[in-house]
Amino acid sequence: MDQPLHHHSHPHWRVAVAEAQYLHRFINMNDNPLACDCSNADFQEWMQNNNQTQVVDAHSYTCGFPLAKKGTRFLDFDYHSCWVNTSFICFISSTCVIVLILLTSFTYHFLRLHLFYAYYLFLAFLYDAKERKRGSPQRYDAFISYNVHDELWVYREMLPMLEGEQGWKLCLHHRDFPPGKPIIENIADAIYGSRKTICVISHHYLESEWCSREIQMASYRLFDEQKDVLILVFLEDIPAHQLSPYYHMKRLVKRHTYLSWSHAGQHPGLFWQNLRRALDTPHADPTSSI
Repeated sequence: MDQPLHHHSHPHWRVAVAEAQYLHRFINMNDNPLACDCSNADFQEWMQNNNQTQVVDAHSYTCGFPLAKKGTRFLDFDYHSCWVNTSFICFISSTCVIVLILLTSFTYHFLRLHLFYAYYLFLAFLYDAKERKRGSPQRYDAFISYNVHDELWVYREMLPMLEGEQGWKLCLHHRDFPPGKPIIENIADAIYGSRKTICVISHHYLESEWCSREIQMASYRLFDEQKDVLILVFLEDIPAHQLSPYYHMKRLVKRHTYLSWSHAGQHPGLFWQNLRRALDTPHADPTSSI
């Protein structure tokens, strides 16, 4: 029988393996400082799976380094982790992060208004279901949705006419919202606690986040109840191209009644008469301007 092949230098174990494969007999690597790391993964696999060459006393081989593994059995080293492609995993992870950032940026830039709209529609849906179950009575004839910059017109023109002369009971932010309650709940209570919602539209109104939330919730009620519960009052002439960014408002203007204070001119009485008629009509579905 051929003499065992002694291998005393770890860097040349591949040469020893090649010679052993040629002789088809034995290989002896006692006293070799074996490294228990991924550089010897192929060698460990060869030791366990090769059927042509017997590695003498393989079960007694111990690790020489790294120091953390020194003295442990060479065959106990788990080389399967060496087959994980770390670079590929890093590539996939970084690609996913980049795609997520791009999608988030795209969504925020182009779809944030749609998402806000959907969110407040959902809140309105929950509130509407709760109010239907409770069967709460409507305490006001109309909730007035307006921007603080237009407050002077509301208090000087609208309030004396609608409450003073026509006798409607109105709900206004600064006067009728109970303190200490979340503002979104106050808005929902005001919209669903009133027969109708009057939106006083101006450039300031279109740019206001809270006004946008109010009209979105009122629009959901309009959609859900299929009643004419929303009245638009334009304080200023706003061209169609300026309404384009506010797609929801533009759609409402095309489909529902709106009144124009700037067109009232020398006949404000007609304006107030039309507004009274809109408040007095419970289930109308008009589609033209007044």
